[in-house]
Amino acid sequence: MRLVYDPSHYRDNTGLKETIDTVARLGYEWVELSPRKDFIWFCEYPKVDRQLIKSLKKYCADAGVKISSVLPVQQWSSPVEEERQAAVRNWKRCIEITAELGVDLMNSEFSGNKRKPQASEDAFVRSMEELMPLFERESIKLNLQSHPHDFIEQNIEAVRMIRALDKDWIKLVYSVPHAFYYDNGIGDVVKHIEEAGDLLAHVLIADTFNHKAGFGLRYIINPPDADVTIHQHLNPGEGEVDFDALYRKLREIKFDGIVTNAVFAYPDRPEWSNELTLKSIREGLKL
Repeated sequence: MRLVYDPSHYRDNTGLKETIDTVARLGYEWVELSPRKDFIWFCEYPKVDRQLIKSLKKYCADAGVKISSVLPVQQWSSPVEEERQAAVRNWKRCIEITAELGVDLMNSEFSGNKRKPQASEDAFVRSMEELMPLFERESIKLNLQSHPHDFIEQNIEAVRMIRALDKDWIKLVYSVPHAFYYDNGIGDVVKHIEEAGDLLAHVLIADTFNHKAGFGLRYIINPPDADVTIHQHLNPGEGEVDFDALYRKLREIKFDGIVTNAVFAYPDRPEWSNELTLKSIREGLKL
């Protein structure tokens, strides 16, 4: 099992070298390169050259940290063709960067527009048809997660789409803080893991509250029909996810993939947050 840190707490005010050094100091051997402005940002062309790649590899070697995966988020499922094409262009560069870093795994979200699921699915499949040969040429694997407000939000639909792609190098990311979106407010983490079966490759650890609770009034949005979705990435135990059941199920199936600390809520107290979350993961999974 790889225990990984997503350094999103440090993405806004910490340089790449300091971020990598911090990951090592926090107790991790592995880091996930999630979006950050000085590397690969959401829906933008990567701001990376050969010198930055060389420097990042040195930072990691010096700190004793390895990159588990690179995480770009692009609108590759956009029903707007011009936007989709830009995303595919950006993805191609992200794949090149990942290969140059010597990393063999990327993970991402389905993206798209939940109000236009069929058009988004069509766009996603077209994008994958363009990109899959490049993934295969570079021997890079891909893990995908459904995300609130993507054209795929539910866990079972993500599993079905990945199976439809029918590539043994494309697997599922199970994001625990999305649990109440994965089944429309139930949050049955055990069922989600069972649905994933052999596709489960990566688990993101963070807590959240059930947005469907309180007669749908857990979160009050004004105006009431605003097109938004809300969730959190809290320390385990601060929300309503059943972590006892989650950890028990992962132990039962002898999960041996990637487990990532994906708590984002405390950039003002990141070390405190990491201490709580890392303890939860290690105790829950008996590491």
